[in-house]
Amino acid sequence: MRIERLPLNALRAFAEAVRDNSFKAAAHRIGVTPGAVSRQVKQLEDHLGVALFERHANGVCVTEAGRLLAEDVQAGLLRIASGVQNVTERSEQAFQLLLSAPPSFLQLWLLPRLPGFETNEHQIEISLDAEARLMPPLWLPNRARLSLRYGQGPWYGVNSLRLFEDTLFPVCSPTLLTQEMLQTPSDLLAQTLLTVDWCSHASRHIPNWSDWFKSTGVAMGKKPNQRHYSLFSLALDQAIAGQGVVLASYPLVADRLASGVLVRPFGEHYPLGSPFAYDLILPSDGEAPPAVARFIGWLTQEAAHFRDASL
Repeated sequence: MRIERLPLNALRAFAEAVRDNSFKAAAHRIGVTPGAVSRQVKQLEDHLGVALFERHANGVCVTEAGRLLAEDVQAGLLRIASGVQNVTERSEQAFQLLLSAPPSFLQLWLLPRLPGFETNEHQIEISLDAEARLMPPLWLPNRARLSLRYGQGPWYGVNSLRLFEDTLFPVCSPTLLTQEMLQTPSDLLAQTLLTVDWCSHASRHIPNWSDWFKSTGVAMGKKPNQRHYSLFSLALDQAIAGQGVVLASYPLVADRLASGVLVRPFGEHYPLGSPFAYDLILPSDGEAPPAVARFIGWLTQEAAHFRDASL
């Protein structure tokens, strides 16, 4: 029988009536009249074509078929009640955390690591917002909003935790490195330079290819070939595909360097220090709710492990 055709009210009335062999007792428990229980049971019997109760002058007595059906119905109702309770308790206990962060940082650093936190934490539900604009952080009784930001402080009106300082250096695919024999910084002048346009930081100068070449003592002279992208992850995909060289922020490429799909053509030489950093932005007052405090602790620990591994 298809589930949408099951007479659920009648099944509940029937299950209650079986417990004491009494329509009156069932009516009392579910808040209806004995006549209503009697009618629902009769409708169920007509629906099934099976007698579920024997009716006598002094009351009713469940039949063997009714007893067998009651065992399954009662088990099913208990399972439904348990499921409803579990959902209710979860919705009451789960803390909602909205975390906003630049899209590339979410995709390339946070998302690969977040399952490690969620596996052991069941009292917080994390929603991610790929937003480069700073949103005001806040604490509320059952939810919070935090931001991860790449920028240059100070951050006014909020507290902040430093996750990483930033270092920039060129990366490319191993194939491009082999084909082009990139040995010195000046060799990059003949390559396609993949460039990210950081519109959200228009008021601040973010180090770029010009700064990197200057730090290596190479005069750019004629402007090299460049391709421009609005997201770092897009430029990175093109670098992996062998379409050019990208000036990379270490946290965003560390996993791909470890996997070997990207390489540093000059090893650890020619890094460019950046005044920008990755910070976690917190409300300026109040205390983090326990679930959020655990997330902040996990995040800062992951950042510390990451920093240690990069040394």
